Amino acid sequence: MEEKRGEWTVLRVSGEMDLVTSPAVRQHVHDAVADGRHSLVLDLSDVLFCDSSGVGVLIASRRLMRSCAGRLRLILPAQGAEDGSHVNRVLAALGVRRLFDCYPDLAAATGRTAAADRPLSA
Repeated sequence: MEEKRGEWTVLRVSGEMDLVTSPAVRQHVHDAVADGRHSLVLDLSDVLFCDSSGVGVLIASRRLMRSCAGRLRLILPAQGAEDGSHVNRVLAALGVRRLFDCYPDLAAATGRTAAADRPLSA
């Protein structure tokens, strides 16, 4: 579920992000921050379902990363997880997708550009 890609820690999430599984994702994010890893990518390419608990974990993760001057990026491909990213559609429908730095794949999310290196902003 976790790998290093340069300065980035990549957490791969698959299946469902719901009331049952979201606490594990939250714990992995907290563990990464506690270990001093403040550049985090959540790869949500293979998430098939996300409910309000999953969205809550994403928003809480963003808040946590901001509190430690960290960076959080989401991988939300236009295609994948069978007919487009479910999480991408959910976040857009709720109007919170704009809160996140979203990328189509791992190479883009872990690439270095001047705009990509800025910390999260409100």
